Amino acid sequence: MNLYEDITKFIFVSDQPQDSDIIFIPGGSYPEIAEKAAQVFQQVKIHFILPSGKYSIKRGYFPGVLSKADVYNEPYKTEWDFLKNVLMKNGVPEAAILKEDEATNTYENTLLSRKVTDARGLSIEKAIICCKSFHARRCLMYYQLAYPETSFLVCPTDTQGISRDNWFRTPEGIKRVLGELERCGGQFVNLLKPHKTA
Repeated sequence: MNLYEDITKFIFVSDQPQDSDIIFIPGGSYPEIAEKAAQVFQQVKIHFILPSGKYSIKRGYFPGVLSKADVYNEPYKTEWDFLKNVLMKNGVPEAAILKEDEATNTYENTLLSRKVTDARGLSIEKAIICCKSFHARRCLMYYQLAYPETSFLVCPTDTQGISRDNWFRTPEGIKRVLGELERCGGQFVNLLKPHKTA
């Protein structure tokens, strides 16, 4: 296995969907991730979908739909508004969609999602994460911290033309993927606790 294969295997986590308690969607402005969640919702038994997100704290507002704007063209105020609309247009009943519309980054997506599920008294034994494919590892790490008792599957989708098969072929792909690799270290320095084994 070479360097590119090692990075690909670490970053691009991907599983086959299974019956689960919930699907988590960690924010975003690309409809593909919610379309994937809707597809998974119809394939296996799922009780709820929880999209999470207000907008990026760096922007301070929802920037608008970044692909398929001709299909998803309502005046969305938050990522949650947008993702809910995508889910419903793809056949997910409104009653199955939970709400979290305050998060401004991936870490907050997970922490505030936990507050939502706890407030509803939900026991999450198995969950699916639907996210960008190059965002998969970092999303999984954050959700594992927020839900340490939960078994996770990741069902990602490619966006921005970046996939596990081509990320190393363009400067943008390399920038995105190595940026994720860096964040998977830097953002967790103060979150991970020393772990002792027997």
